[in-house]
Amino acid sequence: MANFGDLILVLGDYHIPHRASGIHEKFKRMLVPNKMQHAICTGNIQREQYSELCTLAPNVTVVRGDMDIDNEDGSTGVSISYANQLPDTRVVQVGNFRIGVVHGHQVMPNGSMDGLEQMRRRLSVDVLISGHTHKSDFQVRDGYCYINPGSITGAQSSSTMVEGEDEDEIIPSFALLAMQGEKIVCYLYRLKDGEVDVSKTEYMKPSENDASAAAGAPMMQHLMT
Repeated sequence: MANFGDLILVLGDYHIPHRASGIHEKFKRMLVPNKMQHAICTGNIQREQYSELCTLAPNVTVVRGDMDIDNEDGSTGVSISYANQLPDTRVVQVGNFRIGVVHGHQVMPNGSMDGLEQMRRRLSVDVLISGHTHKSDFQVRDGYCYINPGSITGAQSSSTMVEGEDEDEIIPSFALLAMQGEKIVCYLYRLKDGEVDVSKTEYMKPSENDASAAAGAPMMQHLMT
């Protein structure tokens, strides 16, 4: 595994036990301790699952999800002390990359690329990791990378529960990032019809000259109109 570079496990939106009973056994067998150097979670995780996550990697980053709150009736099952310790956003440096982490419910409209881009600029990061939609995704826009690991349990999202979105589009998923110098190799794992499907995508961090040119393009376009 050393040839892969530093490995980052990216997952989130457990929603155990309220929307899902647990992680599928085929995923559980893949989550082996001491193979990843980092674990990043986009939120909606109970204390028990957080403790398990800490056994998988020495460096764990978790942000507060939209359901990581403490209702008076205790319906979330999240303790006050635990929920209050979770930040809304985090920025971590892994190798040559600044990585921003946010649950995603702060992005409006829900899951929109423009909203994600605004959040990335606010955090001033190369890579933005977000969840909330429960749909895994990997995109590169204007030289920056956007990753959504989806829901590790395949739990229903608020869109399927409230807005009537197609529930069949929500499947269990997570991501594994291999950090290789100026490159990130992203493996997206999706559970389809009981089988694990893996897709591979690469992101190359642009050079400073490329980044400067991309940043100046909108201004140049404005001056020419």
